[in-house]
Amino acid sequence: MTGQVAEVPSDMAAATGLLTVGVEEEFLLVDPHTGAAVPAVDLVMEQVPAELRGQVEREFQTSQIEIGSPPGLELSSIRHSLGVLRRALSDAAERAGVRLLAIGTGPVDGPVPPVVDKPRFDRMIERFRLLVPGPGNNGMHVHVGVPDPDTGVQVLNHVRPWLPMLQAVTTNSPFARGEDTGYASWRSVEWERWPSVAPTPFLESHEHYQRLIRQLISTGVMLDEGMLYWYARLSAKYPTVELRIGDVCPSVDDAVLVAALVRALVATAMADVEAGRPALRTDHHLLVGAHWRAAHDGLEGEGVDVTTGELAPAWELLDRFVERMRPALEEHGDWAEVTDLLAGLRRHGSGAARQRAVFERTGRLTDVVQDVARQTRG
Repeated sequence: MTGQVAEVPSDMAAATGLLTVGVEEEFLLVDPHTGAAVPAVDLVMEQVPAELRGQVEREFQTSQIEIGSPPGLELSSIRHSLGVLRRALSDAAERAGVRLLAIGTGPVDGPVPPVVDKPRFDRMIERFRLLVPGPGNNGMHVHVGVPDPDTGVQVLNHVRPWLPMLQAVTTNSPFARGEDTGYASWRSVEWERWPSVAPTPFLESHEHYQRLIRQLISTGVMLDEGMLYWYARLSAKYPTVELRIGDVCPSVDDAVLVAALVRALVATAMADVEAGRPALRTDHHLLVGAHWRAAHDGLEGEGVDVTTGELAPAWELLDRFVERMRPALEEHGDWAEVTDLLAGLRRHGSGAARQRAVFERTGRLTDVVQDVARQTRG
């Protein structure tokens, strides 16, 4: 729920004409023997190396912890940062007697860990009561630099129809309370309990964006701007568009792929804005349905083609999406790596599919937890 990507060096982006990208990832802390979520964030924070503590922070529940990569132009720098942070945090968790999982929500049933002791979080619990859903919802947020808020709002209009596709790519929480939920992303279902979680509305201007925020706060739907949980928004802290697209990815490879696709989507949107091409005004309810379908099926089923309103195989939609982003991927030097990473994703399946494959082989959720911990570390 919090954000902590370092400030984007806009002069670096302006000099190259390319867009910076940074990633936030949220993780679950679990008992290494049972796999149940544990309130261990303070113990883990004590074990984080001093030089990395500026990129690690507590999240909403005491069973969660978050990292933020410095923004960069090269995917290699994102890969390096996430790899270093994940390994360091995995080691810190093990020294604290727990395990770090890159997973959307806890698969094993157990007590709900308390919320972190913080005045803002206390106010959220007082206002919204039992909306805290379980062991902890863990997402991935990608920041892409934009030149100004007015451009950013237009980018939000252009990217909103395509976010269900990216949500399908990130599905990584099929199990909850000890059983298969029937969804590829149960985190998405639980997350939607909050009243300010929704597809981004079509925005007329930056003033319209700000007016909606003021209205949502004044009506009690949100406590503050930080609770604007639209799937894409302007960052309240940095000159970025922030896409809050789905579950935290199980591996660094998956996270790098999503970061590349998000940047390409934003770059494509900016090119459309500059060329005067209008955004696709997808009906809100169709978009809600497309997000539900992405959470339910992931990549292994069908998705909603937002241009027609019809169902199509999710992988077919993803292939078309990537081809549409190809010019931006090539401009940023990402095409070859994205092609390789997509081939790996096609072989191994989504995070949800990988979890189910382990459970199908062994019948034990503790084995699922062990496999996710292995992928998390890298």
